[in-house]
Amino acid sequence: MLRAFTRNYQDNSTDAGFEFTFFCDNCQDGYKSSFIESETYKRGKGIRNLAEGASIFGSLLGGRLSNIGYATSRGGDVLSERFTGMSPEWHKEHEKAFEISQNEAAQHFHRCHSCHTYVCDSCLNEDEGLCVSCAPRQEVFVAKARAEAMQRNIEEAGDSATVWQGKIESKTTVCPSCGKPAGTGAFCNNCGASMALVVCQRCGAKNAQRVRFCNNCGESMSASTSSNCPDCGEMNPLGTRFCGGCGRKLG
Repeated sequence: MLRAFTRNYQDNSTDAGFEFTFFCDNCQDGYKSSFIESETYKRGKGIRNLAEGASIFGSLLGGRLSNIGYATSRGGDVLSERFTGMSPEWHKEHEKAFEISQNEAAQHFHRCHSCHTYVCDSCLNEDEGLCVSCAPRQEVFVAKARAEAMQRNIEEAGDSATVWQGKIESKTTVCPSCGKPAGTGAFCNNCGASMALVVCQRCGAKNAQRVRFCNNCGESMSASTSSNCPDCGEMNPLGTRFCGGCGRKLG
């Protein structure tokens, strides 16, 4: 007599022997029964080539069912179509092997008394006697809710967090001497050239080196960028407040 949970299975039998895979109605993981060799095949009386036929449950991908409802309604008909031409002795063996395989697989499945599906050990809530879809395990549900809450808290904290407090200002990113990325320091990481910004003579805005016109007022940056100290004659960059040679206040 067929058992209810066998509606979700795949028949892997051949003329050489019998094997069945029973699937969990919840996660679709499968349990494959032990292979039972056909005595008819061993005696050389079986038909060696099975007729082409449809699978019990249509097309299966990776051992998974594709249409359980359709397969349930046509299971018996498809069985007869697939094994047409096999001897009566083989069919008796097949029926007996199916019963043995059912009993073997039944140890790994449990019937949910809420939704009436058959599930594997992993999908059973042992405390409630129901599948985890009808009665999720408390510790699993709590852990999931806790993880989701933690993720929300992190995202909320990230939205309000200040992750950068640097000063927003123009910087020369490519060294005007060697043409390579200069880094963030006052001197080029590659050649050591000064990366100091050039001060506009008109408005005092800072500009990257080799800029032709001030990015603030449009003044030409090609004019002299240094001046002589009236006391000692030392050349000082424009904008310098005290002479580097004698200390006199400039400007």
